[in-house]
Amino acid sequence: MKTESVPKQRGSAAPRSDLQAEIVRQILDLLRVERPAPGTRLPEQRLARQIGVSRTPVRNAMRYLEEQGYFTSERGRGFIVSRLPGSAPEAAEALPESRIVTLYDDLLRDRATGSIDAEVTETELAGRYGVSRSVLSRALARLASQGLIARQRGHGWRFVEALESEQAYEESYEFRVAIECAALSSPRFRPDPGRLAEMRRRHEEILAAPQLIGPRDWFETNAAFHEMIAEFSGNRFFQQAVRYQNDLRRLREHAEFSHLTRARIEQSCQEHLNVLEAIEQQDRSWAAALMRRHLLQALDYSGLPESGAAS
Repeated sequence: MKTESVPKQRGSAAPRSDLQAEIVRQILDLLRVERPAPGTRLPEQRLARQIGVSRTPVRNAMRYLEEQGYFTSERGRGFIVSRLPGSAPEAAEALPESRIVTLYDDLLRDRATGSIDAEVTETELAGRYGVSRSVLSRALARLASQGLIARQRGHGWRFVEALESEQAYEESYEFRVAIECAALSSPRFRPDPGRLAEMRRRHEEILAAPQLIGPRDWFETNAAFHEMIAEFSGNRFFQQAVRYQNDLRRLREHAEFSHLTRARIEQSCQEHLNVLEAIEQQDRSWAAALMRRHLLQALDYSGLPESGAAS
């Protein structure tokens, strides 16, 4: 039976709010991570549940992405995946920037550099950044979901202590070496070939144009690599530990990205690719040795003047 396409309304679906702009990016991130085959139906209800919003803003976001060529809509079937995003920098060019995401980045950077105190109030932050309370509340909620900030009893918010001292940073890397190498040695370790291939593609795209990568995309790719390997271990506690360490790293490494050289980005990407290759060849002992060297080199590199870690 031939499906009937719903006519597109060019220019009518552009996101009209920061919330819709943020949802557009979240849907695109989901496509980038899950890589559904073109022709796959992506239900609005499922996305609304994953993102935590109603179906209406999800539908508007998907209409916008339809105009960008990521979806087609068919009567009776809803939205169908047409194409998948390429590298993060390229995919981001056509999308609207959300003030929620921008504020999130600003809060990370300013706390990491000490420009704002550990204890803050919403009134203070709204005035400092010139944003509405709704935008501010969503940015704070995102930080809270990552364990980086918590509401204080009675009044205000407090940022958690997040690798602010050199000793804490070194201890974090010591812990990561122990946990991430152990994850690779788990008897329940089961890699997913499709996800390995997708992670390889993401790193190869960065290597092809390292000058295009931004701090947010670099950190998310980096964190996804380490969390994926922990997930393959089949041990929930390894997964939780790696995810928590990544959240702790956000503040410091987001701020240090400007000092990260192109050569260091390329080196880190290649080290990740070497680990992936060892896993693909089912040599987990060698993968663990490569992971250990990668993490220790990242720690050594972070101690150099005007440098940032890349792990």
